[in-house]
Amino acid sequence: MSLTGNWSYPTAIKFGAGRIAELPDACAQAGIARPLLVTDKGLADLPITAQVLDILETAGLGRAVFAQVDPNPNETNLAAGVQAYRDGGHDGVIALGGGSGLDLGKMVAFMAGQTRPVWDFEDVGDWWTRADADAIAPIVAVPTTAGTGSEVGRASVITNSETHVKKIIFHPKVLPSVVICDPELTVGMPKFITAGTGLDAFAHCVEAFSSPLYHPMSHGIALEGMRLVVEYLPRAYADGTDVEARAQMMSAAAMGATAFQKGLGAIHALSHPIGAVFSTHHGTTNAVCMPAVLQMNAGKIADRFDRAAGYIGIEGGFDGFCKFVQDFNDSFAIPRKLSEMGVRADRIDELVPMALSDPSCGGNPVKLTEGNVRSLYETVI
Repeated sequence: MSLTGNWSYPTAIKFGAGRIAELPDACAQAGIARPLLVTDKGLADLPITAQVLDILETAGLGRAVFAQVDPNPNETNLAAGVQAYRDGGHDGVIALGGGSGLDLGKMVAFMAGQTRPVWDFEDVGDWWTRADADAIAPIVAVPTTAGTGSEVGRASVITNSETHVKKIIFHPKVLPSVVICDPELTVGMPKFITAGTGLDAFAHCVEAFSSPLYHPMSHGIALEGMRLVVEYLPRAYADGTDVEARAQMMSAAAMGATAFQKGLGAIHALSHPIGAVFSTHHGTTNAVCMPAVLQMNAGKIADRFDRAAGYIGIEGGFDGFCKFVQDFNDSFAIPRKLSEMGVRADRIDELVPMALSDPSCGGNPVKLTEGNVRSLYETVI
């Protein structure tokens, strides 16, 4: 089977090995003639970024890059990126990287034409309507990891550097106009990033599948996304040059982000504050939190996982699924406790209200309270 395709859901996606060469065509399709490439600090000096810049320069699209993006991007990174965009006279953004590069790149395109502060567009009610939609620049997204799925998302996560709270900034036009999913760009990922990002995609699918909100399309996508991760993440982890496994994981990542339109839950409500306060890797944090959250939600989700487990390839229904999750984590050397990642239990009082205010709370099958959130933190830390 050829793992190549041109998809129009949820946006235009050029999927397949080697398709980074079509980046100039993607820019033309999006209406971009003077792009600013936005990526993170870790990618800035790697061959993959040089390759992308060479492609752009050869096509007459310049060689402008902004890479002052932290692992948990914040409003300071954003302000610098917007200034670089305006100073360079750019007319669109190419967002390159994992979640941080993609999220910040999307926000640069969003905020470059706005006059209000970014926090005015938090994903609360209809706050997104405050934005000048006509001033949002076009975006081409190029993921280099298989995890967040931010390339097909209509929002970005930005950390407030003063409060250390992660905020979700939403607008429908933040969805990239064109996406290039080239699995060859993920071949160089180290094992711990392959595992952490892959388990992030898994968490998105698990939480979307668990959500009680009604969205049958996302429900089905989450189910198949889980199956792809279960089957192909071990292969990608064992052999980073396995392009088929890399491609299937890249699909699973996009599917997870599409599926969580149905809602996320306690896994993300717990992990967002931890990442903001302790700068932990998001996907790895999700993986550590998942077993405890599954147990808390058991009474609400066991029946659906009883039915789903067999399709995913796991025996034993919900209980078998829970056992599999812990064994799966262990197979990728994921810590069993967040304390092994530098998270301190003496900060729980600070973390609990942040978790309860996280938008992810709304998609959890069990209502999150101060008591059960505190209990979860005590279990995972």
